[in-house]
Amino acid sequence: MSRLWRRPALLIAITAVLMLAAGFGVGWVSGTSAPGNDSVEAGFARDMQTHHQQAVEMAMYEWQNGSDPAMTTVAYDIATTQSTEIGMYRTWLRDWGVQLSSGEPMAWAGDEHSHDSEETGGLMPGMATQEQMDEFKSLTGNEADVMFADLMIAHHIGGVDMAKLVLDRTDNDLVATAARRTISQQQAEIENLENHRDNILNAVEE
Repeated sequence: MSRLWRRPALLIAITAVLMLAAGFGVGWVSGTSAPGNDSVEAGFARDMQTHHQQAVEMAMYEWQNGSDPAMTTVAYDIATTQSTEIGMYRTWLRDWGVQLSSGEPMAWAGDEHSHDSEETGGLMPGMATQEQMDEFKSLTGNEADVMFADLMIAHHIGGVDMAKLVLDRTDNDLVATAARRTISQQQAEIENLENHRDNILNAVEE
């Protein structure tokens, strides 16, 4: 990969453009009645943008500090894709005229899930703890590659679970389409991450 593309400032600029484009492209909202502030759709959008922000943070660190080309390529794709989706979620919330953030993660998912984050210290499904993030950011090379894969696999599993939950609870076509896309993309990325991680571990053992 060219060193040009390893400059953090350049990636930040690229992702900012993608987030802006998401607002005008995939983030548009039809003329139907907008979801309210306490709706499933608004809660999902708020939580997913927060969930994605951690994925972007992890992916950018791996992209800059990992050593396996396949893994850093996956990290770059995750950083750009999920930055675009953050822009989409923010656009939904602005267009719906609702709060951009909330202090009650997973409340939208129903009573059986509203306490999930409480049991994990306020974290949504699949999110890494601060201790895990600190450990990850102390690593470089193949060690970073492997821990990135482990954290991102868990992160994506949580994201897929959240997308499935909103599919069961929404009749909003925009939200349902985005949730289906999340499930498809992240399940494919889970498989890629597992394969690349296994290849790295096998190479180290040889």
